[in-house]
Formats: sequence, structure tokens, C-alpha cells
Amino acid sequence: MTTRVLIADDQPGIRDAFRMVLDAQPDMTVIAEAPDGNSALDQARRLRPDVVLADIRMPGLDGLELTRALAGSGVAEPTRVIVVTTFDLDEYVHTALRNGAVGFLLKRSGPGLLVEAIRAAMSGDTLISPQLTVRLLRHVVAATGHSAEGPSLSARELEVVRLVAQGRTNAEIADELFISAGTVKNHVANIGRKLHVSNRVAIAAWAWSTGQAST
Repeated sequence: MTTRVLIADDQPGIRDAFRMVLDAQPDMTVIAEAPDGNSALDQARRLRPDVVLADIRMPGLDGLELTRALAGSGVAEPTRVIVVTTFDLDEYVHTALRNGAVGFLLKRSGPGLLVEAIRAAMSGDTLISPQLTVRLLRHVVAATGHSAEGPSLSARELEVVRLVAQGRTNAEIADELFISAGTVKNHVANIGRKLHVSNRVAIAAWAWSTGQAST
């Protein structure tokens, strides 16, 4: 199936760049663009895209308000929203995820991560820019001050866990371990089942809380 994407950003150059990247993918197509939050909300409700890419600082509704309107806890039929922004403030990340976002990317992360975030969202996963993941999870571990226990993982699975905790993408992990991206995806799925968690952010949190992130 082709993933239908709506791009919401007040900068035409950013919208053009995102469209070029996404339309080049065999499984994605951009169905609409919006220069402000109000237009994005109207088009999202009318067109029902599979994924909305939302900038934070836009005229009208900002990206965080747009996320809440499309994916918040009170929305009957939530839309997958990935926030894509220049600003790496922890407050923005927490608010976006609390409002229902299924991804938070920095624009400087590059086109590869953008594509991976959309595919992750479609498979029920959440992807956060590596720079933010590591910083946020370190704060979580510092705040809790204790280690969590978990099931026994194989040596290969622990290698994958360590790299996930460092914010690496599946493609980067595959290059590091000389395996295919598909094999990495399978490892991540198996690890998630063993840890009883649903996404790679939770896997990374487990790794930092148990000391596996730095082994």
C-alpha cells in the first residue's frame, strides 16, 4: 500500500524538499501541503492522510496544537502525526508525545530518517531523532536512579539494544553489525517481545536503565 502524506510547514522550500524525498519512495506519496496549522487541520480532516508531517512554529495553530487536535486522547479517529522541527527543546518533545505524536524529528536529521520515521509510524512504532533520544533517556535514568531488570537477551540482541540506545537507525545498525536492515528489524521486534515493550524508544529506555547502553 502507498502511504499518503500531508506536509504542514510554513516554509515553501522545506515543503518542496520533503515532497521530493517522499515522492521518490515507491511506497509513499504526498497528497497535500499546508502553509499553516489551520489549513493543515482542515485538510487532514477532509483528506484523511495516513501521516501528517507537522512543523512546530507555524501561523495559526502551531504543530503541537495541531498534533493534539489530530491525535490527542479525545480524538475518535486519530491521525498519525510526526513532528519535524528545527528546535530540539525537551519541552517540545514531551508535549508532542503527550499530545499523541508518533515521531519527533529534527530537520537536520536528514531524509533517510524522515522516510524511516514514516514507515515506523505505519508499523505502529515511534521514532525520535537520535540526538534527542540519548539526551532524554539519560535524564530519565538520572531521575529514577535505579536499574530495571529484564529477561535474558542473546549477545547479538544486546548489541542491537546498545545501538538502539545510542539512537542509531536500523540501517546504521545493519552497517555496524554487517547484517541486513531486515534482520535488524526482526531483532528489534524480538527484543520488544522479550521486554514486553512496543517500540524502540522503550527498548532504549530499558537499555539506559539497566546499564546496557554503555556496555
